[in-house]
Amino acid sequence: MTPPDRDDSVLLVWKEFQQTRDAALRNRLVMQYAPLVKYVAGRMRARLPESVDQDDLVSDGVLGLMDAIERFEPARGLTFQTFAVPRIRGAIIDGMRAMDFVPRSVRDKIRAISQAQTALEARLGRLPEDHEVAGETGLPLQQVRDLLRQASGNHANVDDFDLADELSTAGESRVEAGDDNVSLMKVVDQLSERDQVVIALYYYEGLTLAEIGQVLGVTESRISQVHSRATASMRAKLLALETV
Repeated sequence: MTPPDRDDSVLLVWKEFQQTRDAALRNRLVMQYAPLVKYVAGRMRARLPESVDQDDLVSDGVLGLMDAIERFEPARGLTFQTFAVPRIRGAIIDGMRAMDFVPRSVRDKIRAISQAQTALEARLGRLPEDHEVAGETGLPLQQVRDLLRQASGNHANVDDFDLADELSTAGESRVEAGDDNVSLMKVVDQLSERDQVVIALYYYEGLTLAEIGQVLGVTESRISQVHSRATASMRAKLLALETV
């Protein structure tokens, strides 16, 4: 099967669209690449609560696809798919933020738990237990466990999708990587071997934290701690690089 970017008829549509910016030609390109939107939305849908409708994700993704079509410059040498996927994902993430299906108060508590896990590990020299996290945050033990389960089972933290988007973009386009992608991959390489495995299984292979726990032979709660610590470390290091 001829790849879409190599199909002569599609290349002709691209050429005409680049010259005329005709809306009808743009719509033909949208139809051509619509399966790409469904693919990206499907991968993201697997990490979201049941209440999230995939059709909503696809609708937001189409907006990202249209933006990618308008901005694509074939002369840069990238395939359209490589250029479009981050923009499709970004549009879906923007739509998720607008839906706000997780209350801000819940996200704030999940973030506080993540910060407490990082601080406790630095002091204790090991991953903290749930009751220690509860003591650090002042939250009831059961609430800490429920929030960890919600964060790992529903994957409803939009911040995770922001990081996933960066990781996916960097991983899929290392050949064309710019400074941002190179910095991100360097940060990943600085993680411990265990943390790299968790990050790879979660963001690249699409496993849930519970599934990763089964693979590695530890509890879901422990994997949630590793994931929270690794992502917090990566964000801190990326922020430090940005301020240099």
